[in-house]
Amino acid sequence: MLFKGNNKITSPVVRDRRRERDMGDIVKQILAKPIQLADQVVKSADEAQSSKQDCLEIKSKTEKLAALLRQAARAGSDLYERPTRRIIDDTEQVLEKALTLVLKCRTKGLVNRVFSILPAAAFKKMSSHLENSIGDLSWLLRVSAPAAADRGDDDDEAEYLGLPPIAANEPILCLIWEQIAALHKGSLDDRSDAAASLVSFARDNDRYGKLILEEGGAAPLLKLVKEGKLEGQENAALAIGLLGRDTESVDHMILAGVCSAFAKALKEGHMKVQGTVAWAVSELAANQPKCQDVFAQNNVIRLLVSQLAFETVQEHSKYAVVASNSNSKSSMSSIHSVLMANAKTQVHQVQDQDEDGAHIPPPRPNHRSNSINNNNSNSNVNAPILLSGGSIKGRELEDPKTKANAKAMAAKALWQLAKGNAGICKSITESKALLCFAVLLEKGPPEVQYNSAMALMEITAVGEENPDLRRSAFKPNSPAAKAVFDQLLRVIEKGEYSELLIPCVQSMGNLARTFRATETRIIGPLVQLLDDREADVTREAAIALTKFACTENYLHVDHSKAIINAGGVKHLIQLLYFGEQIVQIPSLVLLCYIALNVPDSEALAEAEALTVLEWASKQSYMVQEPSVDTILAESKSRLELYQSRGSRGFH
Repeated sequence: MLFKGNNKITSPVVRDRRRERDMGDIVKQILAKPIQLADQVVKSADEAQSSKQDCLEIKSKTEKLAALLRQAARAGSDLYERPTRRIIDDTEQVLEKALTLVLKCRTKGLVNRVFSILPAAAFKKMSSHLENSIGDLSWLLRVSAPAAADRGDDDDEAEYLGLPPIAANEPILCLIWEQIAALHKGSLDDRSDAAASLVSFARDNDRYGKLILEEGGAAPLLKLVKEGKLEGQENAALAIGLLGRDTESVDHMILAGVCSAFAKALKEGHMKVQGTVAWAVSELAANQPKCQDVFAQNNVIRLLVSQLAFETVQEHSKYAVVASNSNSKSSMSSIHSVLMANAKTQVHQVQDQDEDGAHIPPPRPNHRSNSINNNNSNSNVNAPILLSGGSIKGRELEDPKTKANAKAMAAKALWQLAKGNAGICKSITESKALLCFAVLLEKGPPEVQYNSAMALMEITAVGEENPDLRRSAFKPNSPAAKAVFDQLLRVIEKGEYSELLIPCVQSMGNLARTFRATETRIIGPLVQLLDDREADVTREAAIALTKFACTENYLHVDHSKAIINAGGVKHLIQLLYFGEQIVQIPSLVLLCYIALNVPDSEALAEAEALTVLEWASKQSYMVQEPSVDTILAESKSRLELYQSRGSRGFH
């Protein structure tokens, strides 16, 4: 890929060479002064008039140090910049002090020499400082050199360098320096090992992760993601995901080019690498939502959907379901029949109806998502996603565990990228992703099912607040949307307490305004969950039903009657009296909406709903809830108007 800058096109290879040349110039500049100082110390030590023996020792060590400094100058761009600057700065300070010391020994005249006698401890201390500088520079040259395997060396020195004296105060910093230096200059195997070490450091605590980024670890890790062997790419992607623990760290990696590096791996990498990269995308997006659009602009959304669609949906048919093996063919028949039965509706698209039953025009273009789509591809976003290039080659032969992990991580990444982002949700829903989520929610492995459910929950949550997305993605006559509805309903009807149940209930509630009055399958199963023994399930069911019964839903009266007919009132009364507090508030809100919408209901009168609401109005912890105060008073007033006389007649 070529990049434009200053009206010139520069290839990555040319840029790397320029960067190395610039680094070489920088090294020569920062080494010039300490080399001059070392030469001055040697010369001044030769001219010493006092403490000659001590000065000769200083001279000997300074000569060793000068040789190392000149070797470093010759190494130039091979040196790792971060420790180089710190070590050279410390060495320069040591040489300045050494020069001051030996200059005092050049004093002529007996009297001057008597009054300038230096204690032996000063020379001993200076000798120790010079030894430390020699050790630091020797370490720097070794870590900056190519691996022993590349040089053809057999010495044991390359196996473990040991920590330099500079590491005395902060050993972990030098260990990190060693691994980052190996990432820069080592063989591919050495770079893989170094990335694995950085993974261990990043897992230990947040501070180590911060040090890795501060010391320049992001760029060589991303380079390894692009160029490494399979294990090296996995280790590097894992390290990047662990390092992105906060917004600042993610911003740092975005500037380092993580989006383009990950896009390349998702397009061309081995399936194991793609799974790890997808996980890392989910971590970065979860910790810095601002990176969502940057990933989208680098085509990551479509690449993740391709990963999800592999062996889930046929490539030549947008809506046909294909099984990855003969045993799963029958298991997919339910979705397959839904899709094929509704395929003709895709040809003769009808206008959707809004909640008030009026025909609405096609949704207006979402400019934000259009800009993302334009950056991603100029092709029709509704066209099937093609799995081209190296990403598909040989993937059919991968083991089931690798395939399942790749799908699970792709779903997790899409879940985090979709969160609160209408443009990305539009891109996802205009692809095959909804159909894939439906298929995987039915028969995928547990982790794939959960991540698919969470992705649907986030997409529907955005759709709840975005009418254009809701109307375009979840039309009742859309085969893909119908497959999603069916799978959400299947989990809810099953009613088993699992990690899938709550996100499916939440998704159904988010979609409350998409269902027509003729859709009678949904309310009953949600009402049954009001009788669930798990408080969190009951709470979410009450919240979901409230979205059907609230006045913002055009069909709130029809839905409220359906809740009553399904036996919802008696469940709500019991929950208000005997339920946990986290269940009581949403149950009260739902009961209030039902009372507002159907105040003349005989079921409400028989359940003495007015008495229940009067009791609730005397519970301070209930009326203090902002969502309760106004609606409770209104619903009581409506029931008093319609049922005070009628209720006496029922007893």
